[in-house]
Amino acid sequence: MGEPWRDTPHWELVGRLSAVCGRDLGRLLLRAGPEELMRTDNAQLATFTLEMVILDALRATVETLRPAVCAGHSLGEYAALTAAGVLTVEDAGRLVGERGAAMAEAVRAVPGTMTVLVGPDVAARAERLAARLRATRRARVWVANINGPEQVVVSGTAEAVDALAEEAAADGADGVRAIRIPVAGAFHTPLMAAARPRLAAAVAATALHPAHCPVIANVDARAHRGEPERWRALLLRQLVAPVRWSGSMRTLATVVRAPLRLLELGPGTTLTGLARRRLPPEVQVRPVATPARLAAVAAEWWP
Repeated sequence: MGEPWRDTPHWELVGRLSAVCGRDLGRLLLRAGPEELMRTDNAQLATFTLEMVILDALRATVETLRPAVCAGHSLGEYAALTAAGVLTVEDAGRLVGERGAAMAEAVRAVPGTMTVLVGPDVAARAERLAARLRATRRARVWVANINGPEQVVVSGTAEAVDALAEEAAADGADGVRAIRIPVAGAFHTPLMAAARPRLAAAVAATALHPAHCPVIANVDARAHRGEPERWRALLLRQLVAPVRWSGSMRTLATVVRAPLRLLELGPGTTLTGLARRRLPPEVQVRPVATPARLAAVAAEWWP
């Protein structure tokens, strides 16, 4: 993830965040393998650090940039709060480090997994099946990410997630595809409750500042303006509650009255794909993961 940025001026941010977190984040971004990055504490720090490098590069490239609204999926909410000015980069790095460590402890206590389900009306179907499995089998499985009517992520213990995926695939002739996510935890479910005390202490010790623009929260898909203290409770709820990303994208389209242009800052293009499927075709969406992509978008949008 980090290789395209290593020789840019923005790489110095990796050193700053490494000092704050007490971790060699450059090594994670340049040399860590898939097994090491399956650990949620490593994955969260690596992803957040790269997002901050790209944000720093974007701000340097487009000095007049003023976001109209920010949103982030799961961990990305911390990057969104940083982009909006609620958190400083250093404070956000500390919080992400504590969040990852707390969630890793919870995973060791109660291992779990996550699976993407894709198919017609799968969101409603998965909610219904998860509730039935919890009621009839005491299965520990929940819908963790609501990405749209046709895509959700279910999360819980491995056997419960597998059972839900099998029932979803058998429920209806139109079929449902299940794609296991290579993680070891049941994120955004009550199984993460053990992580709350450590994260709560870190959040309580962190200064929050007024946002420069609305930030859409994962847990309620609402645009929050002002009252930065409200985010203390929202960040803790996010640990154990589903990411309402489909609703968040609907909110995006209503907050900004002018023509909407979205940038996805990070190592992938997942959110770009979701936005293109869920938002009107006139909404422009561009992913930025490398200096070359940033240069191309800057030339297109800010010539």
